Amino acid sequence: MRTRPRRLLVAAVALLTATAALPAAAAERQDRQDRQEQLSHGGMSAVVRYTEYGIPHIVAGDYKSLGFGTGWAQAADQVCTLADGFVTVRGERARFFGPDAATDFSLSSAATNLSSDLYFRGVRRARTVQKLLAEPAPRGPSRQVKDLIGGFAAGYNAWLKQNPITDPACKGAAWVRSVTALDVAARFYAIAVLGGQGGAVDDITSAQPPTGSAARAKGTAGTATGPDAEALIRAVRERTAESADMGSNAVAFRGDTTADGRGLLLGNPHYPWHGGRRFWQAQQTIPGELNVAGASLLGSPTISIGYNAHMAWSHTVSTGVPFNLHRLTLDPADPTVYVVDGKRHRMTKRTVTVAVKDGAPVTRTQWWTRYGPVVASTDSELPLPWTSTTAYALNDPNASNMRFADTSLDFGKARGTADVLASLTRHQGLPWVNTIAADSSGHSLYTQSQVLPRITNDLAARCSTDLGKATYPAAGLAVLDGSRGDCAPGSDGDAVQSGIFGPARMPTLRDAPYAENSNDSAWLANADRPLTGYERVFGNIGTQRSMRTRGAIADVAAMAERGGLTVRDLERQQFVNRVPAGDLAAADVAKACAALPGGTATGSDGKAVDVTEACPVLAAWDRTADAGSRGALLFDRFWRKLSAKVPSAQRWKVPFSAADPVRTPNTLNTDAPGFATALADAVAELRAAGIALDSRLGEHQVVVRNGQRIPVPGGAEGLGVWNKVEPVWDQARGGYSEVTTGSSHIQAVGWDGSRCPVARTLLTYSQSSNPNSPHFSDQTRLFSGEKWVTARFCEKDILASPALKIVHVRER
Repeated sequence: MRTRPRRLLVAAVALLTATAALPAAAAERQDRQDRQEQLSHGGMSAVVRYTEYGIPHIVAGDYKSLGFGTGWAQAADQVCTLADGFVTVRGERARFFGPDAATDFSLSSAATNLSSDLYFRGVRRARTVQKLLAEPAPRGPSRQVKDLIGGFAAGYNAWLKQNPITDPACKGAAWVRSVTALDVAARFYAIAVLGGQGGAVDDITSAQPPTGSAARAKGTAGTATGPDAEALIRAVRERTAESADMGSNAVAFRGDTTADGRGLLLGNPHYPWHGGRRFWQAQQTIPGELNVAGASLLGSPTISIGYNAHMAWSHTVSTGVPFNLHRLTLDPADPTVYVVDGKRHRMTKRTVTVAVKDGAPVTRTQWWTRYGPVVASTDSELPLPWTSTTAYALNDPNASNMRFADTSLDFGKARGTADVLASLTRHQGLPWVNTIAADSSGHSLYTQSQVLPRITNDLAARCSTDLGKATYPAAGLAVLDGSRGDCAPGSDGDAVQSGIFGPARMPTLRDAPYAENSNDSAWLANADRPLTGYERVFGNIGTQRSMRTRGAIADVAAMAERGGLTVRDLERQQFVNRVPAGDLAAADVAKACAALPGGTATGSDGKAVDVTEACPVLAAWDRTADAGSRGALLFDRFWRKLSAKVPSAQRWKVPFSAADPVRTPNTLNTDAPGFATALADAVAELRAAGIALDSRLGEHQVVVRNGQRIPVPGGAEGLGVWNKVEPVWDQARGGYSEVTTGSSHIQAVGWDGSRCPVARTLLTYSQSSNPNSPHFSDQTRLFSGEKWVTARFCEKDILASPALKIVHVRER
């Protein structure tokens, strides 16, 4: 690493930006000369300018060099986390960490390193990623994206070669090695299939044809009734709940709701605070070609969520089910042969060998069909058996999708929401997210444009198995008859790949006063302009919304109605920390608490608990999850226990109504069995932990960084707080002592007519995972204090940073 004086940077940037100011012919000659000079000076290079909080602004002359600078800068902040992910996609976790250790679930659902390796080694053996890279654009990645990927790998390797590792998580570790462009692309692939194959890794790697008595068995657990539909529905809903944990909020406002007629966007993705799915901030610039800022998923050379001089976008995890199942009819004489339209087809046998630490290599077989891999299990996420007559194959269209990066790259170049839609139409590369966008011309956009199997309601009606007739309407999971060729997902004429929906079928809302999503379906992206008419696989219509969705819609609808909005209003919304569940229920809880005979309630252990102290605390609570709120922790612990004991249908006196979906259900049923028990348990729990019932939330909802406790504002999914955090309860340590997921890369963006967007950002867990980095917890402290980073997008602002540090990075 070499720092240079600021005056040299100005000269370097001037060289890179000169082309943009030249006439077209001269610019072309200058561009050729610049490329020749770059090659003559040893290949890829970039200028990285660091501003406050370690945010890099990367300037390069072409895509390879931009990827190089991005890979170099990501490694500087996150080398251990990146290296761990590369070990995963190379299928080497068991070799370095042992076969039975658990993964961190960043890149798949695999429960053990061995299972993870068997899957990812199988992907390598089948050359899946290589084949996708070889596809011509737009079905495959563009030349620019390939250059970014190759440059990223080279930049990561250059950082490893040129710098010592100080992070204790991997200092001196043998598993930190140079990578290839294939490793980087394989990481993209892993992200794409997270909702499909990646969520069923254990079921893919453990699926084996039945033998002996198992071959003669039918159904699940020896029954003759087939798979348990309710268990499968629960499994899909649990996946949906897990997606909500890794969910998000985002809202775009139309120009007539704002103070200056320009659009506004607030993005609040809820993503893991640890591991390989963290975000990382940067600005990427190729003068005259690309200028975008925001956050990238680790290992990605493109900006995943961000903004430019004209447009801003964010994503939320969608309700679309990105896979389906096919029930295979097997040849009774051979359970590895399945029948389609009367013809026998032998499954493809994929034998994979995995190296194991301190042990002999492990060899296992996976089984693949025309529909995808066979999945089999009786007790995991997808409770499906493989018998002598029936098996199930998983169809994941994202297993043919290497288009995510091109979609994001074109977003970075977009001049408005129309260009966002054009990118989605051209590439169709988003695997499991919605897109919310706003632009400087005042347009707003919501669209659920994602890669989904083309399961129409008509196809499901014609081709669903008995299992599918239960799972499709209830959870959006189609289980189709794989013995009929006409039951495979069809194709739309405007789809870039076969078997998926085309852009015209995507639920889309243009230019509404507000467009918002909090991980429910597209139905209420705007409560006054509900979206309907889409297929069930996209999500449901007319059903109860989550507490977070209800709170979010109430907030943003009121903001749009009030009008005159500015970026400052977005900042306030992010940290309003209103608890919708508290608004609905706290007063009733306090009243019922005060009415308990003798001021006591019986806990789950049968012991009487004096709850009289809790009643005035709940009555006086300000209904927020601010770090300073008194009573927030008590209500949180009570609400979790009540939700576990009392089903939603019994929790409220006024049931859900599709005619009033934001305000119903309401009125807490304090007579429900379990209410008093939940209150007693919450009070007893806090007392046992030595926590005062009226303590401030920030005294007991913290993260610990380098031995220091940092208060964390916000609340969990069940409370409905916009500023969502999912903390880890540790009674022995006095409350919540860590956060697993929640608000991550937050951005509030608008425009003022200049070339510089008005942007405030915050990376809640900070830029680096290295405890020795100055940027290990600096933004976490900002988050604790509900403060923002004023983004530096334009050159004058970058160069004016008091923290400016300039690094010229190149291959050596």
